[in-house]
Amino acid sequence: MKDDSGEERRRLRLPRHLPRIALLVCLALVMVSLGMVFRPGNPPEPQEPPASERARAAALADALQLRNAGEELGAARGAAAANPAQDAPAEVSRTALTQTVSLLTTHARALLRPGQAQAAAQSTPSLPSAPTTVAGLAASLAGSGRQRLADAATADGGMARLLAAVGTAQLLQSSALAAAAGAPDPAAGAPDPRPAAAHPAPGSCPAATASPSSAPVNNGGKAAGNAGLPGALAALISTEQETMYGYQVALTRLDGAAAKSAAEQLARHETLLAGAESLSRSQCAAIPPPEPGYALDPAFLASPGPGLAALEGASLPAYGDLVALSDGDTRQWAIAGLLGAARRAALWGASAAALPGLDVDPASFPTLPAG
Repeated sequence: MKDDSGEERRRLRLPRHLPRIALLVCLALVMVSLGMVFRPGNPPEPQEPPASERARAAALADALQLRNAGEELGAARGAAAANPAQDAPAEVSRTALTQTVSLLTTHARALLRPGQAQAAAQSTPSLPSAPTTVAGLAASLAGSGRQRLADAATADGGMARLLAAVGTAQLLQSSALAAAAGAPDPAAGAPDPRPAAAHPAPGSCPAATASPSSAPVNNGGKAAGNAGLPGALAALISTEQETMYGYQVALTRLDGAAAKSAAEQLARHETLLAGAESLSRSQCAAIPPPEPGYALDPAFLASPGPGLAALEGASLPAYGDLVALSDGDTRQWAIAGLLGAARRAALWGASAAALPGLDVDPASFPTLPAG
């Protein structure tokens, strides 16, 4: 007789395991469908920083490298100061080195992002090598200045203004440092482009144009947007008109080499005014008429030099505004104008600003990392 009791018992137990088996199958299907359990996804590649951020980081790295080189050269000059045979030119170059290190410290702090002190210490400079002589430092400083101006031409508005200020100051200081070392000026021949703005076709401008009173207030390097471009041009035109008036008065009280220099600078300002007016027409912007006259301090009439330096310095924020608010050929022209105004101010005896065209308090900048 066949014993079917075992088979019968297996058939009776099987239904009790079906729910458990079905649950395990469902869990396995869910895990496979998610995929992450068996094959984790690749992490996304980090995005390349924007061009303005790369330009800022390069400027910071160069400033730190040049600052360190200046400190080392200054220390060597300090050690030589104990030598009674040290000559006057060596002491002059030591003073110029101290000024250079101070300038580069300000630049590095201005370029440093809050909370990025450690990253700044590890950044890689774009300069080929650290200079080992005063003349070499002057040449490297000029190279850094030119690169900052080149980067300012394409950076975002506020960063463009900062880079233009840094580049301008570095070019001026490279000239002073080279002169102290008795070396050729490495900043000579900086580009000086002319405005290439095309005038709008007749009748293409709207009937109502921007009012000269819409000139932007100095904003510490933060662009106010394209709507402020006509106002920035109007403010610059007014500044150039006043500066020309100052030179015209100064010419009646100067003679010799000073009169010759003033006449040359007056001609330069006539060209700058014509360029600014051309750019305004290209923007369909109103051109402010010149004032009948401008008030001059009695000290200006007695000694025009310092007054001319003050007029040139007063134009720096106007050029800085235009750098931040423009692009293309207009910005290139504004960058050249900023550099030219800073040089003319120095020519008449003004102390060079650490950040020409920027009205900021260096005390508000982040602190550099120790060491």
